Amino acid sequence: MAAAMVWLLWSLLLLSFMCGTRAFYVPGVAPINFHQNDPVEIKAVKLTSSRTQLPYEYYSLPFCQPLKITYKAENLGEVLRGDRIVNTPFQVLMNSEKKCEVLCSESNKPVTLSVKESRLVAERITEDYYVHLIADNLPVATRLELYSNRDGDDKKKEKDVQFEHGYRLGFMEVNKIYLHNHLSFILYYHREDLEEDQEHTYRVVRFEVIPQSIRLEDLKVDEKSSCTLPEGAKSSPQEIDPTKENQLYFTYSVHWEESDIKWASRWDTYLTMSDVQIHWFSIINSVVVVFFLSGILSMIIIRTLRKDIANYNKEDDIEDTMEESGWKLVHGDVFRPPQYPMILSSLLGSGIQLFCMILIVIFVAMLGMLSPSSRGALMTTACFLFMFMGVFGGFSAGRLYRTLKGHRWKKGAFCTATLYPGVVFGICFVLNCFIWGKHSSGAVPFPTMVALLCMWFGISLPLVYLGYYFGFRKQPYDNPVRTNQIPRQIPEQRWYMNRFVGILMAGILPFGAMFIELFFIFSAIWENQFYYLFGFLFLVFIILVVSCSQISIVMVYFQLCAEDYRWWWRNFLVSGGSAFYVLVYAIFYFVNKLDIVEFIPSLLYFGYTALMVLSFWLLTGTIGFYAAYMFVRKIYAAVKID
Repeated sequence: MAAAMVWLLWSLLLLSFMCGTRAFYVPGVAPINFHQNDPVEIKAVKLTSSRTQLPYEYYSLPFCQPLKITYKAENLGEVLRGDRIVNTPFQVLMNSEKKCEVLCSESNKPVTLSVKESRLVAERITEDYYVHLIADNLPVATRLELYSNRDGDDKKKEKDVQFEHGYRLGFMEVNKIYLHNHLSFILYYHREDLEEDQEHTYRVVRFEVIPQSIRLEDLKVDEKSSCTLPEGAKSSPQEIDPTKENQLYFTYSVHWEESDIKWASRWDTYLTMSDVQIHWFSIINSVVVVFFLSGILSMIIIRTLRKDIANYNKEDDIEDTMEESGWKLVHGDVFRPPQYPMILSSLLGSGIQLFCMILIVIFVAMLGMLSPSSRGALMTTACFLFMFMGVFGGFSAGRLYRTLKGHRWKKGAFCTATLYPGVVFGICFVLNCFIWGKHSSGAVPFPTMVALLCMWFGISLPLVYLGYYFGFRKQPYDNPVRTNQIPRQIPEQRWYMNRFVGILMAGILPFGAMFIELFFIFSAIWENQFYYLFGFLFLVFIILVVSCSQISIVMVYFQLCAEDYRWWWRNFLVSGGSAFYVLVYAIFYFVNKLDIVEFIPSLLYFGYTALMVLSFWLLTGTIGFYAAYMFVRKIYAAVKID
């Protein structure tokens, strides 16, 4: 129980640390100072939809194009996310208003969409696509004003302002499709304090848009490509008929407002959440419940073990020693090498690789160094770290393989370097083929795929071999008892010792500690939200490690008490039991939260979910296995064996 109190104290200290460092922010890029009338470039990122999960680049639709299209050089994370950042024809000047401007207007003629283009635009609107633009690396957001209905009096209604990432491409009403062809940009700037006789500089601190649909006949366009918007509700929306050609104008306006928000805090608006209190409550609840249960489990196990060890070490009563029962009875078989030791050590090596990568990424992100402003940095860092952590995965796999009486270390090293990454690459390649078929920007380009293969075989594989070589040469783990030559017969096991029942029992506690956080992670992945609560995630990760270790020790203790010494594989599988609940939750999320109906989006969802479940099983299985291995070595070292 004392151990549980210590853990609870540490967790509360960590919570207070997160409260104190919430404003701490390491920006992804240096601030850009603008002077009056300096150009502020508006770039397009991509089109996204939570219904299809297929991003498309901006110019896959017939938007107005600049004279020269220039794509930004992107990092690995941006390419894997499907970002294709490109320039746009919007002309925006710092602190300079524009009432209404027409895009791509030649001789004041409207843009004509062909039947094929009209059909494509209509299809994207019905699929609920959003357009994502950026200005000075700030993503565009649509303001949503929600009013609480607690009181009937309108004056007392509280206004809750939230922001939606990007803006809707269009909307549907009464089976008709309408396109947002006018964008009202609202940009906020912060005026920097300067000394006397110096020109004022400005920094962009917020980028909002109000999308509108305005019919061609309601827009008045002059010879200078300026336009006049209709007043109030007199205008009708711009309909897109997918069966014929459509004529329309693409227009925009620019409005600037001064803001007190400092540049370092400009992302706070985008990261506001309406349910922070629920999040805090769930996290603290998980901390208290998990550590309380862990303390109870530890107390029961320690008291039972002390009693067992005291009884086993009595030498007075010879008859008792003749009638041994329980876990001491299998001392001659408990360290007998399991079947397929090479595959087991390879999977555990990949688990160590994942553990090191995830721990470093979450810790660095918690310090603010992988914030959303560093677009793609999180995924790039994770990929490179996984490659470089191969040396630790190889070392642990090599040493364990030697402990399990393995001899073919070169084959074991190759298995460690290729088994898990090969499965991941294979699934991603198959899914990528389907994405290619849809001409989506989410498809990884062939040069990037070749680069990833070069990283795998040029960085990860040699490092795994290096770590495996030194791990295999190192002294194997010292097991406290000798293994008998003839294996002992295992008695018939009770129903609750079944492997699948063990998975169900062992997975409840770790999953219960993290399922709230899982909801926010799923929302970030599948609904194009920003995830930034890495302080919470770090605490949840610690809870996960502790709960997996505790449950694994309890399960292996029960198994050895039932005189079943085949614990190696069973413990690895059972410790990853929470991955089964993650799979069940993913199916629940798909059915209740997402509106995916087509085959390829469903295939993508379950394909990537399978990778997440596999990785999570490797991670939690590895944590539980090493905790159980340390526990087994400790208890057998504490008893006297003749």
